[in-house]
Amino acid sequence: MCRVVDLQQAVLAKNDRAAQTLRAELAARGTTVVNMLSSPGSGKTALLERELVLARERSVPVAALTADLATENDAARLARSGVPVKQVLTDGLCHLESAMLAGHLEGWLPDATRLLFVENVGNLVCPASYDLGETLRVVLASVTEGEDKPLKYPTAFGLAQLVVVTKTDIAEAVGFDESAFRANVEQVNPGVEVLLTSARSDLGVGALLERALAAADGAPVHTPVMAREPHLHTHTHDHTNDSRTHTHDHTNGTGVMTQSGS
Repeated sequence: MCRVVDLQQAVLAKNDRAAQTLRAELAARGTTVVNMLSSPGSGKTALLERELVLARERSVPVAALTADLATENDAARLARSGVPVKQVLTDGLCHLESAMLAGHLEGWLPDATRLLFVENVGNLVCPASYDLGETLRVVLASVTEGEDKPLKYPTAFGLAQLVVVTKTDIAEAVGFDESAFRANVEQVNPGVEVLLTSARSDLGVGALLERALAAADGAPVHTPVMAREPHLHTHTHDHTNDSRTHTHDHTNGTGVMTQSGS
C-alpha cells in the first residue's frame, strides 16, 4: 500500500489551514480582510487609495497591506490616504500566502482595525489559488484588458465574490463592451456582482467600501459555484510496476482539499 501525495495539494492544504486560523483570529478582534486581485496596471491602487480616503473621512478604522515583487511605490501612494499602510516585498514570489500575511500583520496591525484591505501581487494566476483568510475576495479588471479576461482567467474570476471594473472613464475610447464582459463573468461565476468604477471620475467610488463593511457586519457574501462544487479528477501513477489510482478533490484553492487512494 502506498499513498501518493500531490506536492501542490499539500502546499495549498497547509495554506488553507493557516488561512482558517488567521480568519478566526482576526474575526475575534473584529477585523475583516478584503483580498484584492488583479493584473498589473488594472488601477486597483488608485481605486483603493480613494476607498481608504473615504473610509478615513467616515471614521472607519481601516488599514492596507500591499504586496509587490519590488519597490514601495504602491505603499507610498496608499499612505497618502492617512491610514496605516504596510508594503510587503515578496522577493520574486508571485503571490501572498496566509502564513506570510499573518507574519506581517503581527505587531503592526492596529487593534481597532475593522477592515484590512490586502492588495495582492499583480497577477491573476498564482494568487487565485491562495486563501488569505479573507471574508471578501475581489477581482478587478480595467476596461483596457479586454472583455474576454474572465474566460482567460476562469479560476480568478470564478472564485471572486465581487468583480470590479476599473477605468470606466475611458471605456468608450477603448471600445469596451460592457455587456460582453458581464456575460463572460456570468459564464464562469453565475450571480456574482459586477461593479463599475472610475477613480478619476468618481463613478462607483465608495461601493467597494460599502460591500466590505456589509461583509464585516455579517451580510451574506456571494458563494461562487466553483467553491460550492469541487472538481474531482483522477490520476493514475505507476509505482514499481504496481498501478495505483488515486483521486484529488480540489476546490481550486479556496478551501478544503482531500485525497483518497491506495
